[in-house]
Amino acid sequence: MPSFDIVSRVNYAELDNAINNTQKAIAARFDFRGVPVEFNLDKKEKKLKIVTEDDSKLKGVREMFETAAVKRGITLKTFSWGEFEHALAGKAKVEVKINDGIEQEKAKSIVRMIKESGLKVQASIQGDELRVTGKKIDDLQAVIKMLGSSDVGIPLQYINMKS
Repeated sequence: MPSFDIVSRVNYAELDNAINNTQKAIAARFDFRGVPVEFNLDKKEKKLKIVTEDDSKLKGVREMFETAAVKRGITLKTFSWGEFEHALAGKAKVEVKINDGIEQEKAKSIVRMIKESGLKVQASIQGDELRVTGKKIDDLQAVIKMLGSSDVGIPLQYINMKS
């Protein structure tokens, strides 16, 4: 029976490259000369912490980081930006959640969308992935097209298409 998997994965090597490119851009900019900017990537917690001098610098760092991430092929849906906070010594910080894997609530809403579409396919949740099976490959491709045109809030990849 034909099937495919729906996943939401982040390429951490490209994310590291985007952080490094952002740091190079910060070093090259005149308005950031002498301004300390810290990036702390926690792959286990799937979080990125950015600390800098003040809110305006933090906004500039966010713009540069998002530009670098898009250039590295990482969609902006990958990041959930938190509120800007004030840290010690007058610094500003922000915590960015990295959307890696499909959370239970999102998975349930995607399964609901697939069932409501009326296509003759079955969707099942397998950890942080979804498996969609059906009798016809055309139905599976219709599911991919439908999910691609709807906004689920996270980046989706479709892998392991088997016929």
